Amino acid sequence: ELWAKLQFLSDPLCRRCGTPFDIAVDETQICGACLANPPVYDRARAALVYGDVSRDLVLGLKYQGRRDSLALLGGWMTNAGAGLLADADLIVPVPLHYLRLVRRGFNQSIWLAAAISRSSRVALSVDALKRIKSTPIQGGLSADGRRRNVQGAFRVRKGCERRIRGQKILLVDDVLTTGATAEACSRALKRAGASCVDVLTLARVAASRAIPI
Repeated sequence: ELWAKLQFLSDPLCRRCGTPFDIAVDETQICGACLANPPVYDRARAALVYGDVSRDLVLGLKYQGRRDSLALLGGWMTNAGAGLLADADLIVPVPLHYLRLVRRGFNQSIWLAAAISRSSRVALSVDALKRIKSTPIQGGLSADGRRRNVQGAFRVRKGCERRIRGQKILLVDDVLTTGATAEACSRALKRAGASCVDVLTLARVAASRAIPI
């Protein structure tokens, strides 16, 4: 059965970025990449390793609008991010640019964020963060290319600053790859006064973050 082939993430993980460690470590352990180049966000967690089976789940949600497993996926994310949700004041999904939203007709990150909000009872704001640049799809870009692609692409929507200022934000997306989108969103949220930005995704690439040379 396909579900049995899913790789769920669990400790040991890097306390900051959530990268899985191969061997058991102290629960406060931070990976070398986070020590050398700490991410803009405070912590990141994911429910699944991004692999063949989880990719089909993500792509079905992202491009085919399949919502039949949303409650289940949201439950997995709620479990994986329990520590983050315990501290969160507000859940904010990663936004799509309005042109892409019109073409696609939905934002799968909003669906996931709403499912997590329902199960955790943490407040949700679907429009606090705005994508102000229409950027090419990240797939196929290098880590540096991804960072350049989303640089300055997000900002907190005018009138929503009061909801963000001083709050602990949980940013929700479908996949964490290099972390470029999560960092660009976190930068915008912190610029608007968020006291903390944690990231929760359905899946993540298991490889370590790159250490800059």
